[in-house]
This record gives sequence, C-alpha cells and structure tokens, in this order.
Amino acid sequence: MSEAPRFNRVLLKLSGQVFAGSEGFGIDFETVAAIAEDVKEALDEGASIAVVVGGGNIIRGSAAERSGMDRASADNMGMLATVINALALQDALERIGVETRVQTAIAMSEVAEPFIRRRALRHLEKGRVVILAAGTGNPYFTTDTAAALRALEIKADAVLKATNVDGVYDSDPHINSDAKMLTEITYMEAINRNLRVMDLTAFTLCMDHSMPIVVFNIKKRGNIKKAVLGRPIGTLIRGDASDT
Repeated sequence: MSEAPRFNRVLLKLSGQVFAGSEGFGIDFETVAAIAEDVKEALDEGASIAVVVGGGNIIRGSAAERSGMDRASADNMGMLATVINALALQDALERIGVETRVQTAIAMSEVAEPFIRRRALRHLEKGRVVILAAGTGNPYFTTDTAAALRALEIKADAVLKATNVDGVYDSDPHINSDAKMLTEITYMEAINRNLRVMDLTAFTLCMDHSMPIVVFNIKKRGNIKKAVLGRPIGTLIRGDASDT
C-alpha cells in the first residue's frame, strides 16, 4: 500500500453493459477478469469495497416491458440477471485470491447470502469484497437506486460509477464531437443542466445525504484504484467545497 485512500469505503456500481465488453451482450469473461484485477488493486490500497451489479447485458426490464411483458415480471427477470453477473465477478475475484461474498435482495440461499446490512458490514470489516445483486429486490427501481441505497446503508464514503466514457460531459459525446468533460460539478448543477448522471431517484438520494459520486471510465485499467485514492480522473459530483 503506497498511499492512503481518499475514500476508505466505496460502493462500486458496475452496469450490465460493462460485463459484455465489446460483445455488447452476454458476459465477456476476459473483461470480467480485468475488472477483478482492478478491484484487487484498489483493495490492496486499503480500501473497503462493495459492488452493485446491473443486468442489462442479459435483459432490461424496461425493454421487455416495451415488448408487452408485465413490468413487474420483466424487472424480476432483470434482477435475476444481476445475480448471474455477480457470480461471474465473484468467480473472477476468487481466482486471484480475493475473498468475496455475494448477497442478494431476493432470497436464493443455494447460491448467495441474503442481503443483511450488519452481515455485509462485518464482511467488509474483514476485508472481503461484498457483491450486491438483485437490485433493491423491488420492481420499478433501477440498480442505480440500489447502489445509492446500499452505499448509505454500508456507510460508504463515495459511490464510484463505472461507465464506458471518461466522465460526465456537458452534452452527449457520442453525438457532439465538441462535448466537454466536466471534472467537478455540484449536484444542483447536474440537475439544472439535465446531465443524467444517474436516474433521478438515485441521484436525489445521494444529494440528500451528501454522498459524493465519481464517474469514470472502467475500460481504462487502474481507474478503480485512482478513484479510490482520489486522483483526478473522471468527474466528481459533490455538494459544496466541504464535501469529500
């Protein structure tokens, strides 16, 4: 461990798309292995890490609803998809010597523990990576909301939102070649500019509890460690100058 982390305990949010890698769908196991290596690197710096995973690489509840499926059923399928991703990440981490626990918001005791806040905290205190799956356990709530909620429950110092772009831009960089990345912005500025960092429920939850959000590019190796250490990568969303 070379330097003290700026954020001692973090909630890392991984979208389902991250698991797909360049394939766009399903699980790219080389990508998952690379993410596991980056998580271990950050863990070795002394950080305490919990991970919330999405499932959009397998199924999106909102997309299934547009095809005529009942939204609650579609979201339940999406929550199950997150468990598949969680187990893939668990395997990748444990193959490189990182002790983990998968906890789910929907009971499935044969493959994972139920989410119990005190148990999750104990695992984190013992240096284990806790992978949190099945969202909040409720339909109509995104895994962004689950990430914000779990971050507060485990007393995280920040939410690290891993994306496929370098940070938050003033406009869509895929459409506007002149889009500029914002290195630091307040919650209210993000809302007023309609920057869509997270869904509004999740973002408001972070704002109401002064939970910093760091948005960064997961494709660049070493970025999880840099985010934990507080190095200038991506975009930091905060309340005021007193927030860390």
